[in-house]
Amino acid sequence: MSDPDHSAPVTPAEGSPVRRSLLADIAPLKESPAFARLWGGTAIAGIGSQITIVAIGLLIYDITGSTLAVSFVALFALGPMVVVGLYGGMLADVFDRRKVALVGALGAWLSTAGICVLAWLHSETVWPLYLLTMVNTVAATVLQSANAATTPRLVRKELLPAASALNGISTGIQITVGPAVAGVLVAAVGFGPTFSIDVVTFTCTFLAVLWLPPIRPHGDAERPGLRSLLEGAHFLRRAVNIRTSFVADIIAMTFGQPRVLFPAVGAVLLGGGAITVGVLTAAYAVGGLLSSVFSGSLGHVRAQGRAVARAITVYGFAILAFGIVLLVQALRGRGNAGSAWAHVHLPALLLAAAALLIAGGADNVSAIFRGTILQASAPDAMRGRIQSVFVVVVTAGPRVGDLYIGLMSTIAALWAGPVLGGALIVVLIFALIRRQRSFLAYDALHPVP
Repeated sequence: MSDPDHSAPVTPAEGSPVRRSLLADIAPLKESPAFARLWGGTAIAGIGSQITIVAIGLLIYDITGSTLAVSFVALFALGPMVVVGLYGGMLADVFDRRKVALVGALGAWLSTAGICVLAWLHSETVWPLYLLTMVNTVAATVLQSANAATTPRLVRKELLPAASALNGISTGIQITVGPAVAGVLVAAVGFGPTFSIDVVTFTCTFLAVLWLPPIRPHGDAERPGLRSLLEGAHFLRRAVNIRTSFVADIIAMTFGQPRVLFPAVGAVLLGGGAITVGVLTAAYAVGGLLSSVFSGSLGHVRAQGRAVARAITVYGFAILAFGIVLLVQALRGRGNAGSAWAHVHLPALLLAAAALLIAGGADNVSAIFRGTILQASAPDAMRGRIQSVFVVVVTAGPRVGDLYIGLMSTIAALWAGPVLGGALIVVLIFALIRRQRSFLAYDALHPVP
């Protein structure tokens, strides 16, 4: 198979006619069969992965009854994920990215199978779940880094925003269907069958990566090691726009990721138990999905840095609104709502879901532009390492956020984390963009890292 290279700049005259539709641009799927296969396989497998993510939280909460114990999933995975994720990026800048992705996929599948076995055995020991989830997270980080670094080689540069939006649709489908199915399955058939779905669907990732053409990096990169890491660090230090996009996402995810609250919220505040967990998680996903489906106009935005700042500001206000809903419920004395669906407080659930829907949409718009800035401005020989940092940021940020929310819910109240965190996001993003004016001036037609 040929190794297509769409990394060179393409002027508007050379590309397709300018589109003005509100709907997502599907040109990347039409023009690149390899990208289409990767997109479809990842979407299917991702549904199973999202089922596992939600079910792990429910299983640990079922065993321990502690939101803090659920947040420890993030703590144990964080360090290894950063180290191995960065190393995976170095590998992707030296070796065939297809082979690197296959190794990551194998590790993720085996760890998922291990979690599934423990669930079928009804094990109530928590540490193996932490360990296997850590392995799964590390392997998935390597897989995502390699796949993301591959995308600019499969589609034209001018179609990168459209490709990012399509990936947003894929992610939206995953985290809309997966969590909703997870909540229903856990309530109906238990944890063993629920985890089994991920084991089966993950084979789609293997096939999608296996059918990719060889993707060998362009240029000469240092072999994996300290010199390669330092080379990437020196580039990132000079790449103010890419670096600022990372910092902005860290702010949003550290202080605005309330997902570990959902089991407790469903059990003691809003009611509804596992089904409420699925509804809240799916609401966030629906927001992301809708913002991708109606993303046609995003491909024409030139001030992508400014768009990131505005999207994250909206995200902060939405998380603040979610916290206020929880605060009002706490003040109303809904401290023992009950886990049965019959005990759910429907108006509060709808308001909380609406806030999360807005948050999911804003987060996805930010992700589309942040990903495009990185892929359009980073050189191919550096893309694996910088992409690995990107994946570490977008994966580690929510896990630090899990820990923050878990601690706040323990030392204060369930509503305290999102209320304080949402306000902090708005203030910190404002301070960041005032300090990094070049980020606001970023021009998509003349990408500068």
